[in-house]
Order: sequence, then C-alpha cells, then structure tokens
Amino acid sequence: MGVFDIFKRVSYYSPMTQVVLVGLVCFLCPGMYNALNGMGGGGQVDRTTGNNANTALYSTFIVFGIAGGSIVNLCGVRWTIAISGLTYALYSGSYIYLNHTGSGSFTIAAGALLGIGAGIMWAAQGMIMVSYPREEEKGRYIAVFWIIFNLGGMLGGVLPFAINFHSDSNSLSDGVYIAFVILECLGAALGLALAPPSKVVRDDGTSVVMVKYTNAAKEAVEIVKLFLNPTMLALLPMCFTSNFFYSYQFGPVNASIFNIRTRGFNNIFYWGAQMAGAYALSFLLDNQNMTRRRRGLFAFGIVAVFFNVIWGGTLKQQLRYTHGPLPSGETTDYPGGLLDFMETKRASGPIILYMLYGLGDALYQNLAYWIIGSLTNDSQRLSRYSGFYKGIQSLGATVAWQLDAKNVSYLNQFIGNWVLLVISLFPMFYVVYNLTDHSEDPPLAVFEDVDKQSVASASYSVEKTV
Repeated sequence: MGVFDIFKRVSYYSPMTQVVLVGLVCFLCPGMYNALNGMGGGGQVDRTTGNNANTALYSTFIVFGIAGGSIVNLCGVRWTIAISGLTYALYSGSYIYLNHTGSGSFTIAAGALLGIGAGIMWAAQGMIMVSYPREEEKGRYIAVFWIIFNLGGMLGGVLPFAINFHSDSNSLSDGVYIAFVILECLGAALGLALAPPSKVVRDDGTSVVMVKYTNAAKEAVEIVKLFLNPTMLALLPMCFTSNFFYSYQFGPVNASIFNIRTRGFNNIFYWGAQMAGAYALSFLLDNQNMTRRRRGLFAFGIVAVFFNVIWGGTLKQQLRYTHGPLPSGETTDYPGGLLDFMETKRASGPIILYMLYGLGDALYQNLAYWIIGSLTNDSQRLSRYSGFYKGIQSLGATVAWQLDAKNVSYLNQFIGNWVLLVISLFPMFYVVYNLTDHSEDPPLAVFEDVDKQSVASASYSVEKTV
C-alpha cells in the first residue's frame, strides 16, 4: 500500500486527519520560517542579525524543546500549537522593522520567543506524528507529514523568487515578509482545529488515549530521566547533528554564491527534494516483508552513503571560494561572481548539489523520527522523546549559527559538518541494530471494548484536552 492509499475512509477523528492537520500547521508556520531562513540571513545581505536571531532562537529552543513534551502532556495539543504558531508570525514581522530601522534588537528578541514556541510546537507535532499511527504505518505517516510540511518551504521559496525576480537587491522586500506573516497567522489559527487526543481512534478500533496520570513534578522527573536513558544518550550525536548543517547550507552556500532570486529558486527544489525523499523512504521503513531491524539497517546504509557522497561533492565546491557578498559592497569571490539560475552552464551543478542537500536532510530526519517512534508506543513518552530530539537538535543548531555569526571560515564550517555526521553514524547504527519488531509498550485497548468502570478504578482519567 502506497503513502496516499491511507487517505481512504478517513474521518475527522482518525490519526491520518490529525497528522494532515498538524502537517498543514507546520506547512504555514515552520514551513514559511524554513523558506525565509533558507534565503540566508533571513533574506538580508548582512547575515549578522539573522545569525544572532537564530542563535537566540535555538538557545531557548534547547530548553523548551526538552521541556516541550511535558508542557504538551500538561496543557494539551490545541492551544500549545496555536499559541506557538503566533511566534513564527512575530519573527517574520520583525524583519520589516529591521528593513526600516537597521536595528536587529527586535529580530533577535523575536527569535528568542520563537525558540519557546517552536520547542513546544515540535514536541506536540512529534507526539502526534509517531504515536497516533499503528507500528506498521509509522514510516508512511512520517512521510505524509514531511511532504505537507516541506510543501510550505517549497511554496515559500516561490514568494521571494517571484517578488524579487526583477530585483537587483540582495535583501528581501517588505512584501515578502508581510506575506509570510499572514500565512503564519493562518497556521496558528488552524492549530485550534486539532482534535483532542482522547477522541482519536485508529481504523482498527484502537484508541489513541492520553491517560492523565501526570503532573508538573512527575514531568520534571521524567525530563531528568531522559538524560539517564542509555538509548537516548546513544542518540545524542544524531540529535545534535540533525540540523547542524542548515547554517552552512543556507549561509556559506545559498547566500554566498547565488543571487537573491536564485536563492528563492533553490529553495523550491531544496524543499521539494525533501518531499520526494520522505515519500521514497517510507516504502522501505514500512516494508512488512522485512524485520524492523533489517529495514532500519537498509535505511541507515542509504543515509550514511548518501550524506558522505554529497559532502564529498561539497568539498570540491567549497575549495573554490572563501566568502559571499559583504556588507561593504564587495561581492563573492566565487569564480565568475554570483550565480544566476539562467546561467545554466555555470549554475546547474551547484543548484543540483543544493537540491541534494534537501534530499539528504529528509532521509536523515525521517530515519531519526522513525527510530524514535520505534522505541515505544506510549504517546506521553513519545512527546518527551520528540522534545528531547528537538532540544538537542537545537543545541547543535545554536553552535552552528554562532560559527557563521563569528565568521568562522567556510571551509572549517564544512569540515565540522562532515566530522559530526561521521561521529553520529556509529551510535545511530548501534540503536538501529538493537531494534525489535515490536515496541516495548503493548498496544492500547480496542476502543469499543474499554470498560469505563475499570478505567475509573485504576485511578487515572482520560485527559480532557482543549
């Protein structure tokens, strides 16, 4: 069965509908942020403010990513996602202020607030995506989400490409930022359309019930336990590395060797390749003719080989230049100057390489989510695992964005990315190799057969999320 076959006979309370809805929220909020961030420096010629804003963003993301799962467990998914979505709109709007004042303080503060919102939103998203489907469907559900989410980045790339098509400026106009703000506000409102987890029922009658046996003290203890969990510790390098490469790809590559309209053009294919990668990998990850370990090892092999190949191609490209356009007016030292997509002979190779970056990102992160989803079926635990993943991921991103902000040489940034990738592969292989065919938690009871009296006597109640 293909990815899109599971759309058949879905209802509002089905897991697929909920994954599509959260995908649409991320299409409009993180997807638009990715499109903006993919321009390099938030679409500004001077990347300093954008880099510092991203550093502030990921600094708060570290804390609220790790704590986000517990916040979602305590507060529910609807309002946490809706309120978090507004922080994306605030961040995009802050660039309008930057365009008119030249002061980056508001943008940096908005980045810090976005880190809080993003940490909570991604914890909620991860819980929905990997705990709602049945075990044999997790790869496809991850793919469906990833396709919808990255369609946002892809279409978001069309905006700056079209609006700046005839522009000679190296910065985005107000119109682009206003469009992003409007779309992100729509995404925040859409978060209110999500159903409470207590009402979501799988096609086989199995309920997706969040059982409320938690409180703030318990969640604080569970967060500490994450750092004592051997499996999560083994996945630390994977988490740390999974977004580390963004600052290098968006800044020293896209913003440094391409003109403004070609940066938007590149993002269309970067995020489009992510959709293709997620779709293709889902067939392997959910192939029931192989054991879970075998599927994981095949996927791991694809990721390991693919990433090392594209970093090899990047090394050849990086040795040709040392800097991009500078605030002083000096242009890039890339041979021949900034690339334009119309210069097919010069630009086709770097554009294809940049597109392959997006494909590699999808393969790596979809495998990472699949691994996390293979560890348990418990929705509360998965919300914490997802938060841990995004929190440590943000720690890596904080370091990476500061490397670019501090003008670390492009070559050294590239070497750091490649070394971290190789380091992450060894413990990642260990976790995949030790996967079992079924997660540690037994499936939840079939919804029709749940005895309400026995549930009440068990001293915990179904969570009433709003």
